[in-house]
Amino acid sequence: MRPRIAVPDDSLTRLRIALTVFFALDGFVFAGWVVRIPAIKEQTGASASALGLALLGVSAGAVITMMLTGRLCRRYGTHRVTVVCAVLLSLSVALPPLTHSAPALGAVLLVFGAAYGSLNVAFNSAAVDLVGALRRPVMPSFHAAFSLGGMLGAGLGGLVAGGLSPTWHLFGLTVIGLLVTTVAGRTLLRIAPPTPPTPPTPPTPPQDKPPERMSAPHLPGNPAPTPPRTRGLVITFGLIALCTAYGEGALADWSALHLEHDLDAAPGVAAVGYSCFALAMTIGRLTGTRLLERLGQTRTLVGGGTTAALGMLLGALAPSVWAALLGFMITGLGLANLFPVAVERAGRLAGPDGVAIASTLGYGGMLLGPPAIGFMADWFSLPAALTSVAVLAATAAVIAALTRRAAAG
Repeated sequence: MRPRIAVPDDSLTRLRIALTVFFALDGFVFAGWVVRIPAIKEQTGASASALGLALLGVSAGAVITMMLTGRLCRRYGTHRVTVVCAVLLSLSVALPPLTHSAPALGAVLLVFGAAYGSLNVAFNSAAVDLVGALRRPVMPSFHAAFSLGGMLGAGLGGLVAGGLSPTWHLFGLTVIGLLVTTVAGRTLLRIAPPTPPTPPTPPTPPQDKPPERMSAPHLPGNPAPTPPRTRGLVITFGLIALCTAYGEGALADWSALHLEHDLDAAPGVAAVGYSCFALAMTIGRLTGTRLLERLGQTRTLVGGGTTAALGMLLGALAPSVWAALLGFMITGLGLANLFPVAVERAGRLAGPDGVAIASTLGYGGMLLGPPAIGFMADWFSLPAALTSVAVLAATAAVIAALTRRAAAG
């Protein structure tokens, strides 16, 4: 494995732009697929339960391949794996409209989910390297690009849904994805993954005892074992990512239903609920770098978790629609930077494997959120169930506060 070298500032700028494009492309393609799910359901003739099982293929494929992708990044480099996974994602998004049964749809979504999850690990790992080289907390800006790409993909999908079939729409996403990957991928493949300069190691004083036998070098096939303390910290940051993603998944699936059924909002107003949340999260991520530079990571995590907890209590328990919408926006601002910071810290601690662990736990939270809310809504009520988002956001803040010294060390 060739040693990574520090690259000039202009190369870092070009690298940042290329990675930002890949983050935006990921959100754009995924959102384009999501808005065509109703049409795919009608095409396959799947029942609601069968469609739900088929959609699990996306999550299953992502979770299964995330840890493998960490190893591939260590062996072949994050930039190569990012480009390959972007190609696979662009190709696989065209497959769902070609299916005519729920089992076939689940099978192709397994492939789509594998590409989606692998790409997330690869470009987050590449972004961690770049953040370290830039010595600036710019990780939230990449995730803001993902959010903006998702908003653009969903908006475009809504515009063309009435005039284009899912087959032509998603094939168009394939063409766009391959073109963007070709352009941005050339930059990514030409620049070696950067590494921040390390301070020189002080000379070791002479010792009387004989030197110990040297261990085998830590090559890609023989990676250095992760110390238990470091692995524990990686899992800790993964739990913060889980708490954040739980809230994202819950609000994506249940915010409209809460507004319409519990607060008697009109369907059009109810649909605005998640848009308010997503827009606030995007704004929070766009301003995340400045916030991190001013407050630092621990204060950002603690403040964000606390803000999200208070906002979600308002969103879940407010007696009026407009107060609930305000609560959703506060929740989005609070959660905005928790996931990017958690993934970046895990990557700094354990490289691509750390990113894979944190991403897998985070994705698990997104999987857990919607069904957990559903069960709790049956047992209690939907407003009471949505307060679990506040509980987990507060838990993320507590975890960040309790592990501050360990993470700093």
